[in-house]
Amino acid sequence: MFISPHYFYPTDSGWKFNGPLEADEFKTHSFARVGSLSLAGFESSGADWLDRFKPYIEDGKTIIVSPHKVWGPQTNDLTLQLRKRGISKILLGGMLANICVESHLRDLLEQGFEVAVVKDATAGPRHPEWGDGYQAAMINYQFLAHAVLSTDEAVERMRPPAP
Repeated sequence: MFISPHYFYPTDSGWKFNGPLEADEFKTHSFARVGSLSLAGFESSGADWLDRFKPYIEDGKTIIVSPHKVWGPQTNDLTLQLRKRGISKILLGGMLANICVESHLRDLLEQGFEVAVVKDATAGPRHPEWGDGYQAAMINYQFLAHAVLSTDEAVERMRPPAP
């Protein structure tokens, strides 16, 4: 399993422009960390893992790549980590379906990976004015991904064939 986290460090506050969601994340300190070399204040912050996932993420086997700074893996080392391990097929899930997950999907596809999205392991925002980000993403995934699967379907496809 690979985690592509989204963090902001204090030095990122020097950015001269941001999109609407980025501006809100800076304002609310979502994904804020005190620095790239410190975990001070990380636990129970908006940048921390959900408690129910910690046993799986902090298992010593999960690869946590460098953080992406905007939406996709273009600003981190996810692709390098996958290629160095000879991985070419990806099951993708995460939060912000129509932004981060879709950005990861698009970049990974353009980098030559085979990508299936796990739709019930993906969350999306619903905004009263901007609309349903989850539904928008699900439509785009059908056009882009090699497959759009439920968790049960993904697990079934990973099972070895019966002898």
